[in-house]
Amino acid sequence: MMSNMVAALNSALDNIMKENANAVILGEDVGKDGGVFRITEGLLEKYGETRVIDTPLAESGIIGTSIGMAISGLRPIPEIQFAGFMFLGFSQLVNHAARYRSRTRSAFKVPMIVRTPVSGGVRTLEHHSESPEVYYAHMGGLIVVEPSGSYDAKGLLIAASKLDDPVVFLEPTKLYRLFKEDVPEEAYEVPIGKAKTIKEGNSLSIITYGTMVPVVKNVVEKRKIDADVIDIRTINPLDEKSIIESVKKTGRALIVHEASLSFGAGAEIAARIAEKAIFDLKAPVIRVASDSLPYPFPGYEKYYIPNELKVSKAIDRIMSV
Repeated sequence: MMSNMVAALNSALDNIMKENANAVILGEDVGKDGGVFRITEGLLEKYGETRVIDTPLAESGIIGTSIGMAISGLRPIPEIQFAGFMFLGFSQLVNHAARYRSRTRSAFKVPMIVRTPVSGGVRTLEHHSESPEVYYAHMGGLIVVEPSGSYDAKGLLIAASKLDDPVVFLEPTKLYRLFKEDVPEEAYEVPIGKAKTIKEGNSLSIITYGTMVPVVKNVVEKRKIDADVIDIRTINPLDEKSIIESVKKTGRALIVHEASLSFGAGAEIAARIAEKAIFDLKAPVIRVASDSLPYPFPGYEKYYIPNELKVSKAIDRIMSV
């Protein structure tokens, strides 16, 4: 069945709720309204108000309540309406969700998935457009996932629901309805911690994720670039093996992400390449990312977010060495 990411995530949640009676969805407007992007639409009618819960507008309370539910044996799936509002629950996530299993020497587990829309390109204000993955990937104990398509979104969400550790599940807003992919109606899993090689090549490795995956694909297809295109899918844990193997084969690495350049996921990937494949490189590692500035007003975001032209110019730079 051809589905956009919204429909795929809705199907995943339906599969999870059907399979596990302990799964609970909670968040602002997730019940009667089906969520701000309608991802939980129809689930209240199907599973009832004790399993699909409309909460007050209090992100710290949503995440804190979910941690308590998880420790008590439930499998909560809280939704935070926009990534910028998740900072209000940051203390709960990093001080409790991320550390509780370690703190109790695994006596207690925190099986929860925090879902939130991320990234820009849809002409919204900064709290609705940020790419905060690096904050959460830095914290030991938090798994960070960011799909770039419908098929992966459903499979990764179902896989996340089987884990006993907290998952921050980032959903690129721009990709919610941008395109459709063939998505099975039945449940399936996409492995967390395993990158996906979208295209194979021998001259260049392009490592990317989230909103930049379709941008990179378009450039590579239009220009017929002989490149490995790798969608990392999981930011933490990172599939280092796939990245290093590709770079050793091609000798060149270009990293593309929407989040700010400074101290981003691209810097971590570049550092690992430098540690484990520097003698295989034919050119310096290049990163393409947004400027290290606050997210701009909608009229300026097309200058801020990496686009096909910026990616194309970076390819020319790295291939000229």
